[in-house]
Amino acid sequence: MKSLEISGKTVEEAIQRALEQLNVSRERVEVTVVKEGKPGILGLGAEPAKIRVRSLVELPEKEGDIAEVVKRVLESLLTMMGVAASVVPQAKPFVEGEEGVTAPITFDIKGEDLGILIGRRGQTLSCLQYIVRLIVGHQTEAWVPIIIDVEGYKQRRYEALRALAWRMAEEAKANGVPFTLEPMPAYERRIVHIALAEHPDVTTQSIGEGEARKVVILPKEQ
Repeated sequence: MKSLEISGKTVEEAIQRALEQLNVSRERVEVTVVKEGKPGILGLGAEPAKIRVRSLVELPEKEGDIAEVVKRVLESLLTMMGVAASVVPQAKPFVEGEEGVTAPITFDIKGEDLGILIGRRGQTLSCLQYIVRLIVGHQTEAWVPIIIDVEGYKQRRYEALRALAWRMAEEAKANGVPFTLEPMPAYERRIVHIALAEHPDVTTQSIGEGEARKVVILPKEQ
């Protein structure tokens, strides 16, 4: 795959942003530091760090075969859970990818009363997706980016987060002070980072640890 260049206040912040955008763990990427960056004095003369990231994993050639495995695994899990639903492939991922990032295999679960599969703030759905990835990875001996949605929940959340990100960006710009969003899982923080990546007046960074990790929207210094 092509390499991806990411900037941040520090090299570590740039690496974290890259991992969130690629939705992979640290050991699955190769990082090259393009520019170390400078902290500056009281914000003056500061320069962002820049890194180049290349994924060490690729999507197998027989993508259709992998998709069939994903569908079969997901249907089996739903049956064991006693959930009556259908698994429908999605042609377009709900999250816009960066250039060079492998498009994920995406399925939407459709049925009635499927809130049990979503859980509080999508936590159950995230666990289900994680389990599917583990099982498929074990069966195919290959890492494949997989997205599981339920009745378009992630699509709606994606659109809501993009709208929220821009509203809060305008507020941060108007007031000249940072705005901190509520804690979010990694894939939701990634949506916010991508949504505001090209915003001319604000920048974003993630702070906190574990489930308390959140995105801060900061006005750029004039």
